[in-house]
Amino acid sequence: MAGELFPTTTLVPPASSTSSSTSSTSSTQQYQRQNLNNNNTSAARGCCNWQGLYPTLRERNSVMFNNEMMADVHFVYVLAVGSSVFHAMFYGELAEDQEEIRIPDVEPPSFLTMMKYIYCDEIDLCPDTVLATLYAAKKYIVPHLARACVNFLETSLSAKNACVLLSQSCLFEEPDLTQRCWEVIDAQAELALRSEGFCDIDTQTLESILRRETLNAKEMVVLEAALNWAEAECQRQDLSQTIENKRLVLGKAVYLIRIPTMALEDFANGAAQSGVLTLNETNDIFLWYTAANKPELLFCTKPRKGLAPQRCHRFQSCAYRSNQWRYRGRCDSIQFAVDKRVFIAGFGLYGSSCGSAEYSAKIELKRQGVPMAQRIIKFFSDGSSSTFPVWFEHPVQIEPDTFYTASVVLDGNELSYFGQEGMTEVQCGKVTFQFQCSSDSTNGTGVQGGQIPELIFYA
Repeated sequence: MAGELFPTTTLVPPASSTSSSTSSTSSTQQYQRQNLNNNNTSAARGCCNWQGLYPTLRERNSVMFNNEMMADVHFVYVLAVGSSVFHAMFYGELAEDQEEIRIPDVEPPSFLTMMKYIYCDEIDLCPDTVLATLYAAKKYIVPHLARACVNFLETSLSAKNACVLLSQSCLFEEPDLTQRCWEVIDAQAELALRSEGFCDIDTQTLESILRRETLNAKEMVVLEAALNWAEAECQRQDLSQTIENKRLVLGKAVYLIRIPTMALEDFANGAAQSGVLTLNETNDIFLWYTAANKPELLFCTKPRKGLAPQRCHRFQSCAYRSNQWRYRGRCDSIQFAVDKRVFIAGFGLYGSSCGSAEYSAKIELKRQGVPMAQRIIKFFSDGSSSTFPVWFEHPVQIEPDTFYTASVVLDGNELSYFGQEGMTEVQCGKVTFQFQCSSDSTNGTGVQGGQIPELIFYA
């Protein structure tokens, strides 16, 4: 088995030289190590004390876990100690008596990852094999490795893979991972629905997502995503990608799309002309929009609630003076960190202190100097000291224990309010925000005072 997973690599012994005995010994030891690590067993057997090259038990096991010499094909003790399933296979009442036991449903790289953990307590995970490794760890009841796989998946979770991981988390019965997936899908719904991974989910997961009350997405985006999924499902079922077949594979899931909650114009230009609705359904929905006596519909007519945005306000008071706060294309910036994953949807900004005014704002979010999101937007202020929200196109995922930079460049002729008595730490529900000054700030904003009084987020 070990020889099949990694082939033998033969090394030529080091040539003799006139260097010191210490250098010669070092070269010989290096040669012996390389032969062992490359599964060159014929050369390794010639080494009478290869064990002396590795001072710890973990290192010696690391060498042997995938080595043809003394491989687990013959020596099953370590596997039996590491897994109750392997113990039952080798030592239980129904123990296998075959010389060779085949494991057809686990990919070799994932099985090798599990072997490495069982042999030497090393966990080496990568995105391409982590799901298969989780399957192996679950099947052979290796709970610590399974937990590490779940932690890895939670860390790498994003809108691009959240739908696929949601499907897998339900399959593997990992409720914590399922909850994390829902948090991402709810907050970044439009990104998740437009991801390639959305088209790979099963029908049950599709229905769960379309049924979701807290989905933060326009219903037109939901419809487009469902049609993209239907196209992929037609391919999986070897069906021609006609609109009739798309409706066929969607089945009752089509009624989970809240088509009547679209704006009438969106419905008329989009859903009504998509072909996915029958003629009667199209007529009934038009009547539902316009008639006094509305027909009964199989579609839900109540808009989704979505997520309620939260606001982290970092100042205890605000003020204005005759000579500040002015904007001349300079940057107001602040750094922040959180202790839990959140999704920044936008900023709350101060407006004019001299009556109503319009501002042009370039908002930006960076991580370690790398832009993550930016948008140029106009907002109107009414002259009050209230904050005015400006939104990114999509919420931005923020990981814990890392500082991010929130910046805004305002263009306007009027003086504005500014914050005072800033706090370095703010508790917002279950999330703690920390603030520190940013070197990008050239207009005076810092922890104690200035602009960007609020971070608008989902948690």
